[in-house]
Amino acid sequence: MLRSTLFISPACLVIAAAPLFLSAESTPAKPETATGYVYHDLNADGIKQPEEVGLADVAVSNGSDVTLTDATGQYSLPVDDDTALFVIKPAGYTVPVNKQMLPQFYYLHKPNGSPTDLKYDGVAPTGPLPESVDFGLYESGGQESFRVLLFGDPQPRTLDHIASFEKDIITEVTNIQGVDFGITLGDIVSDNLDLFDPINTAIAKTGIPFFYVYGNHDMNFDVDHDHLADETFERVYGPATYAFYHGEALFLILDNVIYPNGGGRYIGGFTEKQLTFFENLFETVPEDTLIVLCMHIPLFEEPMFGDTFRDEDRNHLFSLLKKFPRTFSLSAHTHSQRHHFFTAEDNWPQDNPHHHYNVATTSGSWWSGPMDERGVPDRTMHDGTAVGYAFLNVEGNDFTYDYKVTNEPPETQMRLHVPKVMRLSDYRTQIMANIYNATEKATVHLKVTTHEKARWTPMRRIETVDPHYMSLMLERDLAEEPAPGSNYGSPSLSKHLWRGSIPKSIQPGAHTVEVRFVDIFGRTFIQSQDFLVEE
Repeated sequence: MLRSTLFISPACLVIAAAPLFLSAESTPAKPETATGYVYHDLNADGIKQPEEVGLADVAVSNGSDVTLTDATGQYSLPVDDDTALFVIKPAGYTVPVNKQMLPQFYYLHKPNGSPTDLKYDGVAPTGPLPESVDFGLYESGGQESFRVLLFGDPQPRTLDHIASFEKDIITEVTNIQGVDFGITLGDIVSDNLDLFDPINTAIAKTGIPFFYVYGNHDMNFDVDHDHLADETFERVYGPATYAFYHGEALFLILDNVIYPNGGGRYIGGFTEKQLTFFENLFETVPEDTLIVLCMHIPLFEEPMFGDTFRDEDRNHLFSLLKKFPRTFSLSAHTHSQRHHFFTAEDNWPQDNPHHHYNVATTSGSWWSGPMDERGVPDRTMHDGTAVGYAFLNVEGNDFTYDYKVTNEPPETQMRLHVPKVMRLSDYRTQIMANIYNATEKATVHLKVTTHEKARWTPMRRIETVDPHYMSLMLERDLAEEPAPGSNYGSPSLSKHLWRGSIPKSIQPGAHTVEVRFVDIFGRTFIQSQDFLVEE
């Protein structure tokens, strides 16, 4: 009897699973039916024992169809010769992980394996379909309130970049406490897919399970069809589109990179198979569920970059989300940070806007800028955002989020641009604040605390280039010798810059300016900077 197994070694408690995925446009060579059980794996050995109870009403998918297990925990789904079967983990349970903390929630059925002429290895032949493809889950208790760690685009090109990533990011979150799992939002590497293993090893030091989004730099470029572009990704991470529950939230991990799109290019969008999966999945989801969509390419578009996302795919997704009042989406890709609110003008079908958070990247501006004493590049992003990572905080079906700048305390949420010295006659001097994680709905004020009539005055949001980023570029451009590290790229308009003025009645002497930022959740952050006024 053939049975797929998830095996734990008593020595290292590592679960090994044979992975699998169903491609979007593949034509079944020999239709088959997969059956198996979702069960409570009491002894964590990856093998269903007679005394281990099956779990009813758990969703299982082949990447298109979605079925619920019966009273005994059994399911049945059609498969072809390129199929990923995966369990949609219910709340209150966790899935096994391997030694790199990669969740093992899937089974890859690819009897013939991936094409053998790929530059980077795909999935090895998996052989005949097992008689029973079972998914063992572990009970985890309450998950009503939890935290998720978010990485945007690590995107290393070399092992040196991974070493910098460890020094600057991973050292801060090694064995992190109070976080249930992490999500890397695509561009795990930068085209060199041999770096999947070392970057996974580095991220595993967090000590938490990590889910990985497929990005445009994680592809097999030597293919002619989109359904073959993720063969190496599948070998390492499993299906590129799937879902799982945690607490009262449903997380959708989405492949939204369509390649090729003519001339070797790619575009953001979804396949028909994915849209069918969304539709079938949402039929099983309670309407009060918080739905968190995790993708690489943002749903919004930047006019300066042309058409970056297929409108019909975004509109189709929005129509499927119409009945869910609690939604939130995450992306990376742009190497900047931005919040966008979709409204009826964008064909969003609800009165309340849909909030999309485009998270800053851990690689910053592609590992550019001068090196610090650790040998880590500065890599300030093109919109002036300092390098860091984010957290999603979920409470029931509500959420907040945080942005953490590396090597800074959590309260560091902005960079102030204040002249160190100004003349008394320079009353037109402007104060600028780049508030990294602010939305356009933020409330921002400044106050010169040392002024005799100190009071909070509003600052005005503007869209321009960040003065700090421009100073970094100019410093390198005007240097007599090339600085170590690659040069910065062109600046972009920042969506989170505010400008205010020094009071005209300022007096000579030492002064302190404070900037107060109140975010959309009502939380207040204040930062200050000293400056000098001379006669």
